[in-house]
Amino acid sequence: MRLSPLTALLFLLLAGCTADFEEINTNQNAPSDVQSELLLRQVLYGYGDAMSYEAFVAGNLLSQHFAMIDFNLLDRHALSSPQEGGNPWNVLYTALRDNETILEQSRVNPAAAVYEGPARVMRAYLAMYLTDIFGDVPYFEAVRGRTDGIVTPAYDRQEDIYLADDGILDNLRQAVDIMQAYDGAIRLGGDIVFDGDLDGWLRFANSLRIKALIRISARQDVSAELTELYAANNYIAQPEQNATFDFAAGPPNSFAFATARVGIFNVFLMSQTADSIFAALDDPRVNVLYRPAANTGEFTGIINGIDAATAIVPDNYARPGRIWRENTGDLDFNFMTSWETHLLLAEAALKGYIDAPAAELYATGVTEAFAYWQTPLPDNYLNGGGGTYDPDRALEQIITQKWIASIGNAYEGWIEWRRTGYPALQPVAASLNGGLYPVRFPYPADEQALNFENYRGAAEATQGNSINVPVWWDVD
Repeated sequence: MRLSPLTALLFLLLAGCTADFEEINTNQNAPSDVQSELLLRQVLYGYGDAMSYEAFVAGNLLSQHFAMIDFNLLDRHALSSPQEGGNPWNVLYTALRDNETILEQSRVNPAAAVYEGPARVMRAYLAMYLTDIFGDVPYFEAVRGRTDGIVTPAYDRQEDIYLADDGILDNLRQAVDIMQAYDGAIRLGGDIVFDGDLDGWLRFANSLRIKALIRISARQDVSAELTELYAANNYIAQPEQNATFDFAAGPPNSFAFATARVGIFNVFLMSQTADSIFAALDDPRVNVLYRPAANTGEFTGIINGIDAATAIVPDNYARPGRIWRENTGDLDFNFMTSWETHLLLAEAALKGYIDAPAAELYATGVTEAFAYWQTPLPDNYLNGGGGTYDPDRALEQIITQKWIASIGNAYEGWIEWRRTGYPALQPVAASLNGGLYPVRFPYPADEQALNFENYRGAAEATQGNSINVPVWWDVD
């Protein structure tokens, strides 16, 4: 994957990402005086750049937005054998490590105090993806090699990562308090998401709180906090408030996978699952997200996880749309959006966690999601068309709309399917996981080599690091 000039410069400054967990955890080569502004820019852009690639080549396979017809061990659910992608561990821990440096600087340097709130938001954001993908992971002792000398961090329970002091929700609450109390004159620098606006970060923190609470709602009573957040109305509620940054129309800051060689790009085809969902809804976003099959002009999908020896004619199937390669200036990296927040609130209202009109929140979320993907909303889509709200199957509709709009967003579609069972993903053609659909990512092999004692306990708790053992919040 190519690096932008900024990313390449900071790669040298910070000693970048390596495959060695100890180096990720300690980053001994990083200078102690790297400016917080540069670090924040690196955390935001570096993570977004790396995870956008990871999302396309791996996340989109597990969510079945796309299928892969070659080099497709991950599409066949051999998750311990990453090929083009499937290694989110390093991406997340590298970003967490650099973000921790920002947080440390904000505590000891009064001139960097403005960075503490955003750094806590990003710590929560990154930790949430990390634990939702892997389950129990090193968190409380992680990325503390340089400050505390801890190079073999203990694994923490997902329940504690979400709920304990200094966990996900606690960091978000602290971030809100810190940003509301900040009265300094120094402006947040390096902020490619909100251009230094702490109010934007505050809304992001509250939307992320809503997301975290919904994610654990099968395990915890979340009604009181969700009700408080909804009543305060200080979350991402308008598209112009989205926590995103733009990719460029061309190198070096275009969408990461756009610069991959054409031969690799062309092994990704529309999945059979996506075909059925878009066809059932008569959803015109298919024209942006995919391009029709060259031989037929139809949006035809292929089953996920075919055997590599299976003979097919790729031009009989739809390919990724031009937005993923030719028109990347139309793409954002998406941390959190108004459409996602409204669909989360629609679910909260549907389940009685908040007193609010679920159908209206759903309609707002869908309308904003169409605009996000630059597609006019058909006049009848929400009024007699495929997206018309049906109270008897509302949860399926809400999550399916999130699935459509979250294409290319890390591992979001797969995570939400694990939580809700929607949309209905299809069995893969030639499974390498005994026909079971994976419900967590395995810990990488480096952990067994470099953090063995702690890894051993985590592996035992997951039946030998099995990808079929659900995480704590996954109770279905």
